[in-house]
Order: sequence, then structure tokens, then C-alpha cells
Amino acid sequence: MEHLSKVGDEQPSLYALVIYLPDPLGSFLDDLRLEIVPGCNPHAHISVLPPRPLPVAPEAAIEEARGILAGFPSFEIELGQIEKFDVTDVVYIGVQDGAGQLRQMHRSLSQGALAFQEPFPYHPHVTLAQGIEAGKVEALAELAARRWREFPGPRRFRGEGAVFVRNTQGSRWIDLARGPFLAAPAGQD
Repeated sequence: MEHLSKVGDEQPSLYALVIYLPDPLGSFLDDLRLEIVPGCNPHAHISVLPPRPLPVAPEAAIEEARGILAGFPSFEIELGQIEKFDVTDVVYIGVQDGAGQLRQMHRSLSQGALAFQEPFPYHPHVTLAQGIEAGKVEALAELAARRWREFPGPRRFRGEGAVFVRNTQGSRWIDLARGPFLAAPAGQD
């Protein structure tokens, strides 16, 4: 039985698994994204599973994700530099430390009910701007880099939990389920 819930009468819902960035880093990046793309609805995050439809009920996918995440300890994540995906002109901040753990989580989660043929290879990052006019990309990337250099706070945080989210009308996302990584970090009891 195929389960593809609909948003209104339009298209199937998309689901993702994300790690939200804590404050003050998260609120700084939300403000930066609003400066670069006025009118967007930011909530700074790193996608562990980029958006995808589900072949099962969301509750089943959430339980599958929880079971897989239980094998992962929390880990340090540090953001790096402002970059741009050439094919899509998405401006983002790369993940400097923790990218290997994020890739391992992505590989482990991308099977069963959570499997999906993604259009691009998985690349851990924090999106700052997308869907912008081609002629404005470089200027916005330079503005983002300047603001990022000015940020005085920590760029490092501990990834301790993930949130399963679903899109709604207007490309807004709602939290469906939160969960910690259940294993203790190495060297801690």
C-alpha cells in the first residue's frame, strides 16, 4: 500500500530529518538569511535527510529513523566557510567538523522506508539563500561571507538530537517528532 499524504490538493508532502542549530548561532543565521532573502521563513538547520516523499505513514518512518539514530552518539559540529553550489546557485555554509558523522548518519538512514533517489550527492551544509536571480548570487554570497566573518559567537555546537519535519503549503515546515541520539558520546557514561 502506497502512502503519499497530500498538502491540500496539490502535491505529495515531503519529509526531512534535520538538526537545528542552537542560539546564538541559529538566530544569527536566521537573521542573515532574512537579510539575504527577505520574506523567507528561516530556521537554521543541517539536513541529515533532505526532503523526500514517504512510501509509508510518517509515524512508521519516524520509528524507523529513531531506531537507526539510537546507534549514533552525539558529536561536535563546526561550521566552515560560505560557499555556493554551482549547479543550483544555492549559497550555504559548509560543515567543517562533523561532516563525516553526518554522512554516515545519512547513509544509514537512506534505506527502507526512508530511501529516496536524491537528485544530488549528500553534502552537509546550512542553506542561506536559494532560488535567487542568477545576477544577484555573487553579491549575496559576498554579503553573507562578510556578515559571517563579523559573527563573534561560537561556530561549533554539539549535535544531540534530530527533528523529523514535514512541508506544508507555502514551503513552510512543521516539526513532527524530536529525538535525541541515544548513545552516549565516546568516553562518557
